[in-house]
Amino acid sequence: MKRLSAMLMLTSAMTLATGAMAQEGEPIRIGVLHSLSGTMAISETTLKDTVLMMVEQQNAKGGLLGRPLEAVVVDPASDWPLFAEKARELLTVSEVDAIFGCWTSVSRKSVLPVIEELNGLLFYPVQYEGEESSRNVIYTGAAPNQQAIPAVDYMMEELGVEKWALLGTDYVYPRTTNNILDAYLKQKGVAEGDIFVNYTPFGHSDWSKIVADVVALGADGKKVGVVSTINGDANVGFYKELAAAGVSADDIPVMAFSVGEEELAGLDTTNLVGHLAAWNYFQTADTPENAAFIEEWHKFIGDDKRVTNDPMEATMIGFNAWVAAVEKAGTTDVDPVLEAIVGVEVPNLTGGTATVLPNHHLTKPVLIGEIREDGQFDIVSQTEPVEGDAWTDFLPESAKLAADWPGKDCGMFNQETNTCVQAQSNY
Repeated sequence: MKRLSAMLMLTSAMTLATGAMAQEGEPIRIGVLHSLSGTMAISETTLKDTVLMMVEQQNAKGGLLGRPLEAVVVDPASDWPLFAEKARELLTVSEVDAIFGCWTSVSRKSVLPVIEELNGLLFYPVQYEGEESSRNVIYTGAAPNQQAIPAVDYMMEELGVEKWALLGTDYVYPRTTNNILDAYLKQKGVAEGDIFVNYTPFGHSDWSKIVADVVALGADGKKVGVVSTINGDANVGFYKELAAAGVSADDIPVMAFSVGEEELAGLDTTNLVGHLAAWNYFQTADTPENAAFIEEWHKFIGDDKRVTNDPMEATMIGFNAWVAAVEKAGTTDVDPVLEAIVGVEVPNLTGGTATVLPNHHLTKPVLIGEIREDGQFDIVSQTEPVEGDAWTDFLPESAKLAADWPGKDCGMFNQETNTCVQAQSNY
């Protein structure tokens, strides 16, 4: 027994020593660029916590390349120009090797010129409008063909929607997504008069007239559906007005692209049951990987009631893909990491894997969920993994474009003329 006890003590000491040696080098710094205040804090604060959890877990494994990870957290405060300033600060002052951040497309567009100028690396974890592929960004959220298009197909085929209200916050993501959906719906035979489009500013609170206009759209007896690209805390007022107007999911179903478990956690969902959301992950996914992730999240955050959501999974996937690429490259330098990351495959939380594609997007399954009274979602539809398309097939000027960084060194490649239109992104 004494010999066994001594051996165990020696083994424990060696394990601790190995862990200590593994993290003796200078820390590898990563930037966390999420709004912790302002209108987007309701959505983004959780993603900051997700990155911190991933860093803690990686350090518990011995760090990366024999060095500990250190997260540098900044608050761009839902101020789009401030995102660019904070990104520059992270890259030049804090000297981070990668940035995990942004939610809105306008924040990402603000950051793009900075990371391209300074050759930074951004992992962007939220669904977006597509029409972009930057050499310096890995897009771990959904492109339109991995969310918006399948969601509209579901509403048409399963719910019989004939008239469409495209409601969005007034910035690039809703406008571009709705341009794509408008073109797609017309190609499917929907008349222009059967499509109602409306945009509101961030933080909008008076939804009475807009909800009344949506209800009036169905005066001719045709089935109306809402496609919502409303972002941030404006969603609270929108859903409250729907309930106040007595609109149920049976009457006018709402398909949201920016409302998940986190946003619903602050709402009385009694009158929202049956409304829909399209994502690539829901907390209710019944897999061992998801159960383990939820358990780890609750342990880290110290609150069993805190929910998980799609951008959290996208953040996790991006972090793990970066770790795998760094290990493969043997360095955190951006150029070798970018060479290594294409083709990297990491587990997702719905039972499959996510592969980083040559266009810097991922493979992702498409899930449709119905809101439950407890603020969770019943998954009513799930596809096999779909490859993210940087350039939509439904806008003529985009259909001829492709992105291929390893093969063409270009994110806007014209397949008809076989030329690179431009290597730099559109800001």
